[in-house]
Amino acid sequence: MTPQNPRLYKTVLLFPLIFLFTACTAGDAQFTQGEPAGFWYGLWHGMIAFITLIIHLFNDNVTVYEVHNTGSWYDFGFLLGVIIVWGGSSHVSCRSAANRKRDKEWEEIGEKVEQKIMRRLKEWAEDEDDADVVKEWDEISDKVEKKLKRKLREWAEKE
Repeated sequence: MTPQNPRLYKTVLLFPLIFLFTACTAGDAQFTQGEPAGFWYGLWHGMIAFITLIIHLFNDNVTVYEVHNTGSWYDFGFLLGVIIVWGGSSHVSCRSAANRKRDKEWEEIGEKVEQKIMRRLKEWAEDEDDADVVKEWDEISDKVEKKLKRKLREWAEKE
């Protein structure tokens, strides 16, 4: 059975999910000094921290972090929950390292292609007996070099 309007179907499912997430938010009366939040609640609160933050903007009774907690274990759970959902920052550095490696490879390829083309153009210009062609070589090589670099960069960025 497929819904008639999938967008409406997703919206209807979203609201109960949001209420489920907010049912166990930090800062409610469930936790006291006598019964503080522990590791598992810290983990949960870390996982729903972003949603709780949005709700906190409109409702001061809901907080992102439970003040009545067991201390280090709650903190560890909270941090672990945030890392589970947001993935930490390690993937950013790996991705940028991969991009740097790819850019370096393309730069090396571009330099090799550029050198080969320049060598062939220079050979062509030197084979010509016309002195004007040899004089204009510096201008031609500069223009070719700039255009080649630009085109290679544009081509590499498309992929």
